[in-house]
Amino acid sequence: MSFIDQLHAAERLNDSLLCVGLDPDVAKFPAPWRGQPSRIFDFCAAIVEATRDLVIAYKPQIAYFAAHRAEDQLERLMAYIRQVAPQVPVILDAKRGDIGSTAEQYAREAFERYGADAVTLSPFMGFDSIEPYLRYPDKGAILLCRTSNAGGADLQNQRLAELEGQPRLYEHVARLAQGPWNRTGQLGLVVGATYPAEIARVRELAPTVPLLIPGVGAQGGDATATVKAGYRESEGRITGLVVVNVGRSVLYASSGPDFASAARRAALALRSELNAARR
Repeated sequence: MSFIDQLHAAERLNDSLLCVGLDPDVAKFPAPWRGQPSRIFDFCAAIVEATRDLVIAYKPQIAYFAAHRAEDQLERLMAYIRQVAPQVPVILDAKRGDIGSTAEQYAREAFERYGADAVTLSPFMGFDSIEPYLRYPDKGAILLCRTSNAGGADLQNQRLAELEGQPRLYEHVARLAQGPWNRTGQLGLVVGATYPAEIARVRELAPTVPLLIPGVGAQGGDATATVKAGYRESEGRITGLVVVNVGRSVLYASSGPDFASAARRAALALRSELNAARR
């Protein structure tokens, strides 16, 4: 099953647009695990166990593992998700952006070492930085387009004078992802929840590409505005899927021993809010 098919299957099975970002900050772990990198797997596995029937995807952020030399725990976590939640695709948040043989190795790392179903990429070295990932035809590649940080406007919001209509850079990326770059049909775009008008613009330019949308919750994005801007449905069929990523407000819903059950309650509430917005 391809990545896009996995997303749609998980949406139907779990009735969800919610993606839980697995960003394990050891300083925020519940006692007595706080400050212990050796507990990264245990913490993330508990979150997965508590939320596996509520999500459309998981998104582990590789830096939170690599900074603690915990790549082996990330491998274990990926295998664990495949075991306990085989219906839920996993997006490795790595934001790779190199070319040539280096990009080939990054693709191998994401898809062969970790077994990810998709990976986030920076497209700003052009198609050369995307093509090595497309050699895995069923795997997803999700391109940074209009990110949630304020500084993203420094580049992404600038106009390209040489192109017809002088589109903004993020608009050009959206067109490429919908069109000539999408050779396997498995591309997606990252668009931040803090800019709902620009989510709507990306959806206009890329009507069928799934949008991975971070920034709801702790970063200030509004769940309802996000869904209304990016989600599209026609005659009961989803034509424009959104995958709304939430991290801290689920992972750290409680700092006590009930952290997993608190994470479940937070995920339930967010799933309900997202579903209410689309219905």
